Amino acid sequence: MQDQKIDNQLNMALETPENVRRQSSSLNTGYDEENDTWEVIIRYHGSLDNLSEMGIRITPLINGYAILYLNQNLIDRVSEFPEIEYIEKPRELYFETAQGKAASCFNALPSAASGALGGRGIIIAAIDSGVDYMHPEFRNEDGSTRILYLWDQSIQGAPPDGYFAGTEYDSSEINRAILENDMTIVPSVDISGHGTHVLGIAAGSLTGCAPQADIIVVKLATPTTTADLMQAVNYAIDKAVLLNMPIAVNISFGNSYGSHSGNSLLETFIDGVAGVGSSTICIGTGNEGASARHFVGRLGREIVVAEMAVYEYTPSFSVQIWKNYYDTFDVSLRTPEGDVIAINPDASQTSQIDTENGVLLVYYGQPTPYSELQEIYIEFIPKGIYFKNGIWQFIFEPRDIRTGEINMWLPAGASINTDTSFLVPNPNVTITIPATSVRAISVGAYNSNTMQAADFSGRGYIYGNVTKPEIVAPGVDIMSARSEGGYESRTGTSMATPFVTGAAALLMQWGIVEGNDDYLYGQKLKAYLIRGAKPLPGIEVYPDSWVGYGALCVRDSFPRA
Repeated sequence: MQDQKIDNQLNMALETPENVRRQSSSLNTGYDEENDTWEVIIRYHGSLDNLSEMGIRITPLINGYAILYLNQNLIDRVSEFPEIEYIEKPRELYFETAQGKAASCFNALPSAASGALGGRGIIIAAIDSGVDYMHPEFRNEDGSTRILYLWDQSIQGAPPDGYFAGTEYDSSEINRAILENDMTIVPSVDISGHGTHVLGIAAGSLTGCAPQADIIVVKLATPTTTADLMQAVNYAIDKAVLLNMPIAVNISFGNSYGSHSGNSLLETFIDGVAGVGSSTICIGTGNEGASARHFVGRLGREIVVAEMAVYEYTPSFSVQIWKNYYDTFDVSLRTPEGDVIAINPDASQTSQIDTENGVLLVYYGQPTPYSELQEIYIEFIPKGIYFKNGIWQFIFEPRDIRTGEINMWLPAGASINTDTSFLVPNPNVTITIPATSVRAISVGAYNSNTMQAADFSGRGYIYGNVTKPEIVAPGVDIMSARSEGGYESRTGTSMATPFVTGAAALLMQWGIVEGNDDYLYGQKLKAYLIRGAKPLPGIEVYPDSWVGYGALCVRDSFPRA
């Protein structure tokens, strides 16, 4: 019987033999094979003293969330404690990478008491692949660093108080490394260059949107999980509260696992910390808009068929099917060889199905206290290294239908062959998680040269009072700092998001630091950005699931006299 306090993917992982789980695309994320321990995310109330007495390592987070490190055989026991509300398995995250200041109206802005607005007195936190801290873009005129703290989660050493991973460096250590030109003092390196590029847009001293902002950098470990991200956000917000400074947090990671309805522990955690201190959280919508990895079907009286093309060099991967629990239908799968396999619900355990191409692991989830939706999760594991080319058909036959809506997602990012996709995809709700968090500012991308929305930009939805994304910013061919010196051009919603993060820093400086509005952060700041957004050619009705309320215009986002 499923444990209803444990999320679907963790239940499935615990039921799957380790030798099979090791071959899957995502079931082993969060598992430390050497020590037979799991890293899990929990939501709780009260005290966790009982867990500490069991020898479980705990990283408490803000607002009743925590990360646990525990032996696999303790998970069921922990779920029985009344203080534990829900346990979730970490998911792997992916970068959102695939001439914006003028296009985004970073001109003719109100002035500050000290001159032009530049983000003075505001922290910009970049949670990413790290930073080239030697780059001139992140140094003051005297050559000293603008970085207050750098937490490198990938270097084992002296982690921040309350955390178990990585090493924390402060500005004095970074300045010593700069002065002595010795990177062994702070051996943190941005290998991919993604974080350096992103931070250069948001806060570069020479070309950035908020060149006077203070900086906090968290370099996430590789592979990056949702648990790593939650700890990074928690760390940055805690630092800002400790320093009594407003903060704008930039997140350019995401994935497609989940119902996209804002109710995973990561999404609700982001919503919670967005209300702590004077904080604003900006998240990219991802680059899945043109990936053909989302399918929408609506069952009535007729059968619905979803066709999925699997191309060569596709390793193990997963498919999520999300439905309303009160809709009942039969699911079968036609393989490329023509065999039809019934995918029938089994409420007690994970089902394993052998095919000519490989093994399928099938798990029927149940509604949870946080969601009325039901998930059918299918893990595809090839018999060799890769699957053969072929078309797989998912066949849905209605039985008792109330609404009949079916949503299917393939994994985001480069985790599978980019050609593996649905033959009749739906580009809406391709926004990646956690940009689905209600209180975050979700940022899509447009091409500022053509003034057209970028086809890759993850699209969202308009449900009641919630619109995702809220805004778009330039995200095509953006020039910014290059790790190891110089500059380079990159494309993606990762490049769009820091324009909004930098804009948030300027607005918060004008409001909070300059004394014009002590409450200009969070949802109020989001409202100001929406009011200032400008329309894009060809889009007549706003809000829109592709571009939200329009393109960022900082100048028009300030209160009108």
